[in-house]
Amino acid sequence: MTYSEENYIKAIFHLGIDGVKAVSTNSVAEQMSTKPSSVTDMMKKLSEKGLVNYKKYRGVSLTEKGRILALSIVRKHRLWEVFLVQKLDFSWDEVHEVAEQLEHINSDKLIDKLDELLNFPEYDPHGDPIPAKNGQIKKRDKELLSQMEINSASICVGVKDSSVAFLRFLDKNKIALGNTIRVMEIEEFDNSLHVLIEDRPMHLSQLIASNLYVKKI
Repeated sequence: MTYSEENYIKAIFHLGIDGVKAVSTNSVAEQMSTKPSSVTDMMKKLSEKGLVNYKKYRGVSLTEKGRILALSIVRKHRLWEVFLVQKLDFSWDEVHEVAEQLEHINSDKLIDKLDELLNFPEYDPHGDPIPAKNGQIKKRDKELLSQMEINSASICVGVKDSSVAFLRFLDKNKIALGNTIRVMEIEEFDNSLHVLIEDRPMHLSQLIASNLYVKKI
Protein backbone atom coordinates (compact mmCIF):
# COMPACT_ATOMS: atom_id res chain seq x y z
CA MET A 1 0.00 0.00 0.00
CA THR A 2 1.24 3.48 -0.87
CA TYR A 3 0.73 6.41 1.50
CA SER A 4 -1.77 7.86 -0.99
CA GLU A 5 -3.81 4.64 -1.06
CA GLU A 6 -3.91 4.53 2.74
CA ASN A 7 -5.05 8.17 2.87
CA TYR A 8 -7.91 7.41 0.49
CA ILE A 9 -8.98 4.42 2.56
CA LYS A 10 -9.00 6.56 5.71
CA ALA A 11 -10.96 9.33 3.97
CA ILE A 12 -13.67 6.88 2.85
CA PHE A 13 -13.81 5.48 6.39
CA HIS A 14 -14.42 8.90 7.93
CA LEU A 15 -16.90 10.03 5.26
CA GLY A 16 -18.98 6.87 5.18
CA ILE A 17 -19.80 6.16 8.84
CA ASP A 18 -16.92 3.77 9.53
CA GLY A 19 -16.62 3.06 5.82
CA VAL A 20 -19.92 1.17 5.60
CA LYS A 21 -22.08 3.77 3.86
CA ALA A 22 -21.36 4.53 0.21
CA VAL A 23 -20.05 8.04 -0.42
CA SER A 24 -19.73 9.97 -3.66
CA THR A 25 -16.44 10.41 -5.46
CA ASN A 26 -17.03 14.17 -5.26
CA SER A 27 -17.08 13.94 -1.45
CA VAL A 28 -13.85 11.96 -1.47
CA ALA A 29 -12.30 14.48 -3.89
CA GLU A 30 -13.22 17.35 -1.58
CA GLN A 31 -11.83 15.52 1.43
CA MET A 32 -8.60 14.75 -0.39
CA SER A 33 -8.36 18.17 -2.09
CA THR A 34 -8.09 16.60 -5.54
CA LYS A 35 -10.05 16.18 -8.79
CA PRO A 36 -12.97 13.71 -9.07
CA SER A 37 -11.21 12.11 -12.04
CA SER A 38 -8.19 11.35 -9.83
CA VAL A 39 -10.51 9.77 -7.26
CA THR A 40 -12.10 7.59 -9.93
CA ASP A 41 -8.69 6.30 -11.01
CA MET A 42 -7.75 5.52 -7.41
CA MET A 43 -11.08 3.78 -6.73
CA LYS A 44 -10.45 1.44 -9.64
CA LYS A 45 -7.03 0.55 -8.20
CA LEU A 46 -8.42 0.00 -4.70
CA SER A 47 -11.30 -2.05 -6.10
CA GLU A 48 -8.82 -4.33 -7.87
CA LYS A 49 -7.08 -4.84 -4.52
CA GLY A 50 -10.38 -5.82 -2.88
CA LEU A 51 -10.40 -2.80 -0.56
CA VAL A 52 -13.46 -0.91 -1.84
CA ASN A 53 -16.82 -1.54 -3.43
CA TYR A 54 -17.00 0.84 -6.36
CA LYS A 55 -19.52 1.28 -9.16
CA LYS A 56 -19.64 4.33 -11.35
CA TYR A 57 -22.32 6.84 -10.25
CA ARG A 58 -23.17 4.70 -7.19
CA GLY A 59 -20.45 5.86 -4.85
CA VAL A 60 -17.82 3.91 -2.98
CA SER A 61 -17.68 2.01 0.32
CA LEU A 62 -15.05 -0.11 2.03
CA THR A 63 -15.00 -3.87 1.84
CA GLU A 64 -14.38 -5.73 5.10
CA LYS A 65 -10.72 -5.94 4.13
CA GLY A 66 -10.67 -2.20 3.50
CA ARG A 67 -12.44 -1.44 6.76
CA ILE A 68 -9.91 -3.48 8.75
CA LEU A 69 -7.09 -1.56 7.08
CA ALA A 70 -8.82 1.78 7.77
CA LEU A 71 -9.27 0.92 11.45
CA SER A 72 -5.58 0.07 11.69
CA ILE A 73 -4.58 3.42 10.17
CA VAL A 74 -6.97 5.36 12.43
CA ARG A 75 -5.72 3.42 15.46
CA LYS A 76 -2.09 4.32 14.69
CA HIS A 77 -2.93 7.96 14.01
CA ARG A 78 -4.79 8.46 17.28
CA LEU A 79 -2.23 6.58 19.38
CA TRP A 80 0.53 8.77 17.95
CA GLU A 81 -1.51 11.85 18.81
CA VAL A 82 -1.75 10.70 22.44
CA PHE A 83 1.99 10.02 22.50
CA LEU A 84 2.84 13.45 21.10
CA VAL A 85 0.67 15.21 23.69
CA GLN A 86 1.48 13.09 26.73
CA LYS A 87 5.15 12.32 26.18
CA LEU A 88 6.48 15.14 24.00
CA ASP A 89 4.32 18.03 25.22
CA PHE A 90 2.80 18.88 21.85
CA SER A 91 -0.38 20.97 22.04
CA TRP A 92 -3.56 19.40 20.62
CA ASP A 93 -3.54 21.77 17.64
CA GLU A 94 -0.05 20.57 16.61
CA VAL A 95 -0.41 16.80 16.66
CA HIS A 96 -2.59 16.07 13.63
CA GLU A 97 -0.05 16.95 10.94
CA VAL A 98 2.74 14.96 12.60
CA ALA A 99 0.45 11.97 13.24
CA GLU A 100 -0.52 12.04 9.54
CA GLN A 101 3.09 11.07 8.78
CA LEU A 102 3.58 8.60 11.64
CA GLU A 103 0.37 6.66 10.87
CA HIS A 104 2.03 5.10 7.81
CA ILE A 105 4.69 3.27 9.84
CA ASN A 106 3.95 -0.40 9.25
CA SER A 107 5.01 -2.20 12.44
CA ASP A 108 2.44 -4.04 14.56
CA LYS A 109 5.02 -4.59 17.30
CA LEU A 110 5.80 -0.87 17.50
CA ILE A 111 2.11 0.09 17.75
CA ASP A 112 1.45 -2.58 20.38
CA LYS A 113 4.39 -1.29 22.44
CA LEU A 114 3.15 2.28 21.97
CA ASP A 115 -0.32 1.31 23.17
CA GLU A 116 1.17 -0.37 26.25
CA LEU A 117 3.45 2.60 26.98
CA LEU A 118 0.43 4.91 26.96
CA ASN A 119 -1.53 2.55 29.25
CA PHE A 120 -4.03 1.56 26.53
CA PRO A 121 -5.87 4.89 26.03
CA GLU A 122 -9.44 4.77 24.77
CA TYR A 123 -9.60 8.32 23.37
CA ASP A 124 -7.23 10.64 21.56
CA PRO A 125 -6.49 14.27 22.61
CA HIS A 126 -9.53 15.50 20.65
CA GLY A 127 -11.92 13.05 22.32
CA ASP A 128 -12.17 10.63 19.39
CA PRO A 129 -12.25 6.89 20.23
CA ILE A 130 -9.13 4.84 19.51
CA PRO A 131 -9.93 1.51 17.82
CA ALA A 132 -8.71 -1.50 19.79
CA LYS A 133 -6.30 -3.95 18.21
CA ASN A 134 -9.24 -6.22 17.32
CA GLY A 135 -11.01 -3.34 15.54
CA GLN A 136 -13.60 -2.65 18.22
CA ILE A 137 -14.44 1.00 18.83
CA LYS A 138 -15.83 2.11 22.18
CA LYS A 139 -18.69 4.46 21.44
CA ARG A 140 -19.15 7.42 23.77
CA ASP A 141 -22.48 9.00 24.68
CA LYS A 142 -22.19 12.58 23.53
CA GLU A 143 -24.12 15.45 22.04
CA LEU A 144 -23.31 18.93 20.85
CA LEU A 145 -23.26 21.74 23.39
CA SER A 146 -25.66 23.64 21.11
CA GLN A 147 -28.28 20.94 21.84
CA MET A 148 -28.15 21.38 25.60
CA GLU A 149 -30.95 23.09 27.52
CA ILE A 150 -30.80 25.97 30.00
CA ASN A 151 -29.49 24.92 33.45
CA SER A 152 -28.10 21.66 32.07
CA ALA A 153 -24.63 20.60 33.14
CA SER A 154 -22.21 18.57 31.06
CA ILE A 155 -18.57 17.62 30.61
CA CYS A 156 -16.64 18.50 27.47
CA VAL A 157 -15.64 15.20 25.82
CA GLY A 158 -14.59 16.13 22.29
CA VAL A 159 -14.54 18.49 19.35
CA LYS A 160 -16.35 18.23 16.03
CA ASP A 161 -14.02 20.72 14.36
CA SER A 162 -10.39 19.74 14.89
CA SER A 163 -8.93 22.56 12.79
CA VAL A 164 -5.90 24.40 14.11
CA ALA A 165 -7.85 27.67 14.31
CA PHE A 166 -10.62 26.18 16.47
CA LEU A 167 -8.25 24.33 18.79
CA ARG A 168 -6.20 27.48 19.28
CA PHE A 169 -9.39 29.36 20.10
CA LEU A 170 -10.19 26.78 22.78
CA ASP A 171 -6.67 27.01 24.21
CA LYS A 172 -6.84 30.81 24.23
CA ASN A 173 -10.09 30.70 26.19
CA LYS A 174 -8.98 27.83 28.45
CA ILE A 175 -11.63 25.40 27.22
CA ALA A 176 -10.42 21.80 27.44
CA LEU A 177 -11.63 18.21 27.55
CA GLY A 178 -12.92 17.36 31.00
CA ASN A 179 -14.20 20.87 31.71
CA THR A 180 -17.64 21.14 33.30
CA ILE A 181 -19.98 23.37 31.30
CA ARG A 182 -23.31 24.69 32.58
CA VAL A 183 -25.70 26.50 30.25
CA MET A 184 -27.07 29.57 32.01
CA GLU A 185 -28.90 31.36 29.20
CA ILE A 186 -29.61 30.96 25.46
CA GLU A 187 -30.03 34.10 23.39
CA GLU A 188 -33.27 34.03 21.38
CA PHE A 189 -31.82 36.11 18.53
CA ASP A 190 -28.80 34.02 17.53
CA ASN A 191 -28.91 30.97 19.85
CA SER A 192 -25.58 31.95 21.38
CA LEU A 193 -24.98 30.61 24.89
CA HIS A 194 -24.06 32.18 28.22
CA VAL A 195 -22.27 29.42 30.09
CA LEU A 196 -20.16 28.69 33.14
CA ILE A 197 -17.00 26.76 32.26
CA GLU A 198 -15.45 25.52 35.48
CA ASP A 199 -17.35 28.40 37.17
CA ARG A 200 -15.92 30.96 34.69
CA PRO A 201 -18.65 32.95 32.90
CA MET A 202 -18.32 32.96 29.12
CA HIS A 203 -20.38 33.81 26.05
CA LEU A 204 -20.18 31.24 23.22
CA SER A 205 -21.49 31.69 19.70
CA GLN A 206 -23.77 29.12 18.09
CA LEU A 207 -20.87 28.13 15.82
CA ILE A 208 -18.60 27.34 18.76
CA ALA A 209 -21.32 25.46 20.65
CA SER A 210 -22.03 23.43 17.50
CA ASN A 211 -18.44 22.18 17.47
CA LEU A 212 -18.07 21.07 21.10
CA TYR A 213 -19.16 17.58 22.13
CA VAL A 214 -20.36 17.16 25.70
CA LYS A 215 -21.73 14.42 27.93
CA LYS A 216 -24.62 15.37 30.17
CA ILE A 217 -24.14 14.92 33.93
